[in-house]
Amino acid sequence: MSYYKPLEYIVPAEDDGMVLRTILQKRMGVSRKLLSRLKLTEQGITVNGERKYIDVKVRAGDRVAARMETEASDDILPQPLPIDILYEDDDLLVLNKEAGMIVHPTHGHYTDTLANGVVHYWREKGVSFRFRPVHRLDQETSGVLAVAKNPYVHQQISEEMQAHGLKKEYVALVHGVIGSDEGTVDAPIDRNPLAPHVRIVTPTGYPAVTHYRVERRFREATLVRLWLETGRTHQIRVHMRHLGHPLLGDKMYGPGGTADEVDKAAAEGRIPEAGGVQQRHGALKPLSEGITDADRSATQQQAAPSVCQAASPASDYGMERQALHACTLGLTHPVTRQRMEFHAPLPADMERCIKQLEQSEAAQ
Repeated sequence: MSYYKPLEYIVPAEDDGMVLRTILQKRMGVSRKLLSRLKLTEQGITVNGERKYIDVKVRAGDRVAARMETEASDDILPQPLPIDILYEDDDLLVLNKEAGMIVHPTHGHYTDTLANGVVHYWREKGVSFRFRPVHRLDQETSGVLAVAKNPYVHQQISEEMQAHGLKKEYVALVHGVIGSDEGTVDAPIDRNPLAPHVRIVTPTGYPAVTHYRVERRFREATLVRLWLETGRTHQIRVHMRHLGHPLLGDKMYGPGGTADEVDKAAAEGRIPEAGGVQQRHGALKPLSEGITDADRSATQQQAAPSVCQAASPASDYGMERQALHACTLGLTHPVTRQRMEFHAPLPADMERCIKQLEQSEAAQ
């Protein structure tokens, strides 16, 4: 049986006589679930090199070690794909994900994902890890993504994220000119009851908070920087649409996109579907009787003409995907406890889009 490099803790004088379980959970941050796994392995929990039960008391100067068994993502096919590594050590891998790449294999999409490329990269290096992304990025969103190399690192970063200690910063290009220099969108998000693959702002949704600051204004678009307090699916895209400034190139939440089609179908009494919009309900069936008045109201609010649609044409200026990039990720390293920050440069397609916006202004 092989193990990763152990997590170690030298018991200080103030912890003399403390129960080993408390040392592992309170001082070393080992979760109850991971502790259960460590107890089952031969060298999972040791004191001064000897296996110990977790109810024993430790003494000042004792060396407590927790060892995790090595793992592998045997269910992921290794595939030689280009990956852009921003940082790597024994515990953490930080990547700059390109737009268009799915992070993890899904049903019907088992290859050409970031996971396939990372597993191949590790295999070529002769190391074994399980692919554990600590957060998600949409397929068409580019930028910084962290991957934990063991369950302890994944647990620690997940807890930091839940405590809002993770810094997640994005840049986006949106339709229309945002008037205020900065602001906050505090608007709950949930699935659209008429089309569950689409998200909407609704009073009955889950809390969602997005902060933004204008970086640059163009004649028909705005470059914004955004910070998240929560991590709801499609949060930035939904919140910016809610403001009337959807992202350039967004095929779901942009002008004329899927969300608009769903809103239009609801207003006309038709039944929207993931793959398009069905015929009028008179030819098929009425809208679901399970939809509440609050759900209908939320959907109708989304159907109102947005500021950008009324103020400017729906040109995406060459963007073929949503103009959203995760530019910065800040976290506390789970092992060294050092505060770290990673940055991914603006991708080429967004750079080209900015140049087109500049050229459009110069031509006026």
